[in-house]
Amino acid sequence: MVKPNRLVSVIVCVAVMMMALVSTPAWAQRRNALQLLTDAETEHIIRRMARPIFQAAGVNPDDVSIILVNDNTLNAFVSGGQNIFLHTGLILTATADELVGVIAHETGHIAGGHLVRGNEAMDSALLSSLVGLGIGIAGGIASGNAGAGLAGMMLGQHLAERSYLSFSRTQEASADQAGLSFLEQSHLSSQGFLTFLEKLGAEEPTMTDRDSAYARTHPLTRERIDNVRTAVGRSRWTGHGVPPDQVEQYQRIQAKLYAYLDPNGALRRYRPEDGSVVGRYGRAYAYFRQGDVRQAQPLVDGLIAQEPKNAFFQELKGDLMLQTGRPADAVAPYRKAVELAPDGNSIRVSLAHALLEQQGSRGVDEALKNLQIAAKTQGQSAFLWRLMAQAWSAKGNAGMVAYASAEEAFARGDKPVARFQAERAEKLLPAGSPGWLRAQDIRGQTGADKDGGRDGDGKPSRR
Repeated sequence: MVKPNRLVSVIVCVAVMMMALVSTPAWAQRRNALQLLTDAETEHIIRRMARPIFQAAGVNPDDVSIILVNDNTLNAFVSGGQNIFLHTGLILTATADELVGVIAHETGHIAGGHLVRGNEAMDSALLSSLVGLGIGIAGGIASGNAGAGLAGMMLGQHLAERSYLSFSRTQEASADQAGLSFLEQSHLSSQGFLTFLEKLGAEEPTMTDRDSAYARTHPLTRERIDNVRTAVGRSRWTGHGVPPDQVEQYQRIQAKLYAYLDPNGALRRYRPEDGSVVGRYGRAYAYFRQGDVRQAQPLVDGLIAQEPKNAFFQELKGDLMLQTGRPADAVAPYRKAVELAPDGNSIRVSLAHALLEQQGSRGVDEALKNLQIAAKTQGQSAFLWRLMAQAWSAKGNAGMVAYASAEEAFARGDKPVARFQAERAEKLLPAGSPGWLRAQDIRGQTGADKDGGRDGDGKPSRR
């Protein structure tokens, strides 16, 4: 016979296993495998399109991060607060109106606090599962029937899963309604959201199992279509889509993204006879990706001549020069791009790269200035910190080289190297300086300090 304290131990051990499985969302389990893309132009244009939606939701547009995921599925999701992840498959497939509709839905999740509520629902489901687990184990032990115990455990898990999925479907329906409201307040038609759902519906298999609708995180697409179609019929703004100038800009980033992912395919799609800006931009970027300077440069120069104040055409010119071994020629277009788009921090990193690739140290201070500004939003970039270490090395500051190297290793997930470099930085930098304090943080977060990841004053480390 199992003693009571042994029974408790069994339940607790299995509970810990269940918690590890249940409390981690699927996206989090895949996050390390996600390939994230950074492009200042794409983020700028999508944010401009979505700004009225964010404002209608009472969300500061500048606080929302637009993050691109290199994945060909039609998907988007919110994670980690006000971060909207958009799959490249969605951007390449959706029209401007459809994308705004999807963003309105995702903004509904942000405005509704669904991430916090989702965690609470997950905890509730976990509790229900653990109760069923405990009853199943206890029942099995008491009756001596292992099958009965397993049945009890399975029932508890099934009920918990059903409870959470029901909650998820409620949240998704709520996000649909909130998104429709934000579109209406923005004087934008919800027709795009309807056509996007119709695309999803065309790919959704017919439900034959009457219980299968309950094994879903989202309501049935046909139900969502019916609800959105009703909203479209009632809307005062049907026919009022994304402004034409923004539609054209969106088509440019679609061409650019397509050329980045499939240069050969882009050259087949954007034929030489296509003299539009979109067509020429797609060809220019495709040739750039292929390293064909001879054909790319005239197209880029022509685009700049047509729109000299377009920061992203200037950026492409800088990219073309830098990637073909001409960093000195890349500096001027990068500087112009930063002047025209001062919030384009990824462009600042490129400018710093070009400056540091030149012979001599005359551009080091300018490179450091741009890297320090860019680090405010690009601080997770290992490449940025590698450039920072290179710049501080050129200035002969060993302490800051160690600090920047610690940040680079930390961004790459190399904890041993991050800890080693952070310890070096602490020894070399003045106590209390920003780099010294941040080195303490890194050392604490890599498990090296003896006070449980706290700073010298006993306060939790910052990150």
